[in-house]
Amino acid sequence: MASVPVKERVKVSQNWRLGRCREGILLKWRCSQMPWMQLEGDSLYISQANFILAYQFRPDGASLNRRPLGVFAGHDEDVCHFVLANSHIISAGGDGKIGVHKIHSTFTVKYSAHEQEVNCVDCRGGIIVSGSRDRTAKVWSLASGRLGQCLHTIQTEDRVWSIAISPLLSSFVTGTACCGHFSPLRIWDLNSGQLMTHLGSDFPPGAGVLDLMYESPFTLLSCGYDTYVRYWDLRASVRKCVMEWEEPHDSTLYCLQTDGNHLLATGSSYYGVVRLWDRRQRACLHAFPLTSTPLSSPVYCLRFTTKHLYAALSYNLHVLDFQNP
Repeated sequence: MASVPVKERVKVSQNWRLGRCREGILLKWRCSQMPWMQLEGDSLYISQANFILAYQFRPDGASLNRRPLGVFAGHDEDVCHFVLANSHIISAGGDGKIGVHKIHSTFTVKYSAHEQEVNCVDCRGGIIVSGSRDRTAKVWSLASGRLGQCLHTIQTEDRVWSIAISPLLSSFVTGTACCGHFSPLRIWDLNSGQLMTHLGSDFPPGAGVLDLMYESPFTLLSCGYDTYVRYWDLRASVRKCVMEWEEPHDSTLYCLQTDGNHLLATGSSYYGVVRLWDRRQRACLHAFPLTSTPLSSPVYCLRFTTKHLYAALSYNLHVLDFQNP
């Protein structure tokens, strides 16, 4: 918000703190979806079935140009997850394949990656990591001459739901189902594929991790089926998180996002509930139910900017506008 006048910045900041916003719907679709999305500049990328569509925001940030900027295809089944990296879209599909799409050209490559659906993918520094229902995580090269070449295959003993590469490019973390292995969070060496450590202890069976993200090379957040968001500092301890927040209605947490400072947003499994948290406090600041009982839906993915929060549900893409409540 550097170019925004100070008075406007203060007003928007107060709106976030007080939960003052205007709700709208940016997109609707007829069939139930499990969408994933990413933001980059003035563009929004969202998966619908086996496509990824790119839309341009209008200047207000609370609406989209209806005609997509681009449509990225290639999967035979639904896109489960995707990331943006190095002017590429790296997508994970229910067909067991990984797709590599150049954003500003028609170049698209897909290759068989796993025996079952690829639930998650990440890409940094020319390296791709993927996790699957087939209980493996794999490391791949994004280099043009080695595209589709598997560098390491890791047996995780569990379905892999989430994955992220460390900003140091030395390791990556997997979030698994916590059914076949006692720890749902494990860190692996990116160069050798060997296990480095696991995070936490005494997780109940089924406490799978559905979303996780690095905030820095030494700190990360995780959330999932056991209804907690956990903040880990690898410098302090790998066995105990330094902070945790519990979803007050005992709902699974599908996704999380942070501004890298005090604000944390989570998406719950029922009634499209988005919660805002101040990470200096234990209790939730505000809750926004985006669906009613007949159309109850999880929040599959959420993203926010300094002025808006975007939440993808089964039938709609919602926006919370904190600039013009």
